[in-house]
Amino acid sequence: MAGSLIKIDEEIVTTAVNSISLTGIDSTYDVYSVVYHSLNADSTLSLQLRCLESGTPNTTSNYDRATKVLLTNSAFANQSQVNQSLINFSSVTTSSLYKGQGLLYIFNANNSSEYTFFTIEEGKQTGVNAGEGKQGGAVFTVASSVNGVQIGVLSSPSNNLTGGTFTLYGLKK
Repeated sequence: MAGSLIKIDEEIVTTAVNSISLTGIDSTYDVYSVVYHSLNADSTLSLQLRCLESGTPNTTSNYDRATKVLLTNSAFANQSQVNQSLINFSSVTTSSLYKGQGLLYIFNANNSSEYTFFTIEEGKQTGVNAGEGKQGGAVFTVASSVNGVQIGVLSSPSNNLTGGTFTLYGLKK
């Protein structure tokens, strides 16, 4: 497995931004991955994703998501959304204590005959003695060529990410 992940793009947030874009998805790899960590924001908010087609975010209502949230201090939760204009895949807070990290896998992105699929895996501390894990998936229900992803506070233009690292990798065939 050594050398299986090939770094394609990286965005390190050190000043307030509403969103970042990771590009470079093409036919070189069948599977891509986004790794994120050390997230922080100017308020508690949802972290969201849109697919980029020719570098432009697709804002149509063609995103579906389902996740299972595993909590250490209460019962699990099921979350789902259909026909949305983005994928809600995480939450971000102002607290330096509760920074999350996660991993998204991206399938079929550059195949214009297929939908683009995502898997979602995340873990974070949500309180002094509490944690949260998230597992699930999402789909962009448009058969198009996706060349990247936009990640940020897409539904709240007045809010911002204030910290975090986002890295796009290609997985060697």
